[in-house]
Amino acid sequence: MKLEGKTAFVTGGRGGIGRAIVARFLAEGATVYAADLTPEGSLAAHDDDGSRFVQMNVADEPAVMAAMERVQAEAGKLDILVNAAGIEIEKTIEETTLDEWNRSFAVNCTGTFLTSKYALPLMRAAAKSGTSASIINFGSYDGFIADPGLAAYCATKGAVHALTRAMACDHGPEGIRVNAICPGYIDTPMLQSFFDGDGSGGGGQNIEQLQQAVRDVHPMRTYGTPQDIANLVNWLASDEARYASGQLWVLDGGLSAQVQQMRL
Repeated sequence: MKLEGKTAFVTGGRGGIGRAIVARFLAEGATVYAADLTPEGSLAAHDDDGSRFVQMNVADEPAVMAAMERVQAEAGKLDILVNAAGIEIEKTIEETTLDEWNRSFAVNCTGTFLTSKYALPLMRAAAKSGTSASIINFGSYDGFIADPGLAAYCATKGAVHALTRAMACDHGPEGIRVNAICPGYIDTPMLQSFFDGDGSGGGGQNIEQLQQAVRDVHPMRTYGTPQDIANLVNWLASDEARYASGQLWVLDGGLSAQVQQMRL
């Protein structure tokens, strides 16, 4: 088991991707803290997966501080931090209210900042044991190129990409690696909301047509699963990735590698 003896903290740990990461970490022998707004999370699941649930709003500084104090008291160190909590608003900037803009940055950017900030002392303690500690942020392929109608989301993910590089430079000398995973279309509640919405995922088509259209635009003719993301997260969290830091790992089935062909 690659993560035996390690302690991990996953924000958004009750969401689609978060649950897959938590399950993989547990299978690999880690002690896992799963942080989210509610125990059910976006999947509305009530199963006891063996993780230690932490009720936490990533944009609430006292709540983040209290969560890390709990990890300190129970584990004394933190080897792995995954900043997977995120939200998506399907609007152009003209349609986006200031409150929506600020909320997007609060969860996607400030949440990454706060959780990382208060995890760092615990991660230094882990790094002193002789192996590197690992922070894995969540960007998006939308931080490189843009889907229409996702202006605030694209902006937040570009910010996370830049923050990831800065953190890797600042904390690499302390034995802390920092990377970002940049997913494309992944089968999660967020993607289903995109299909159902009035923004770039809607347009009056039925959901089966939209799902097939998304598959067809990918070179691999499919979109990804949370388990696909968890596989990459698991490697970046492990000591096998000891030389990987400061990188933006795109996992999108080849979507961003191609020029979009004309539809005649």
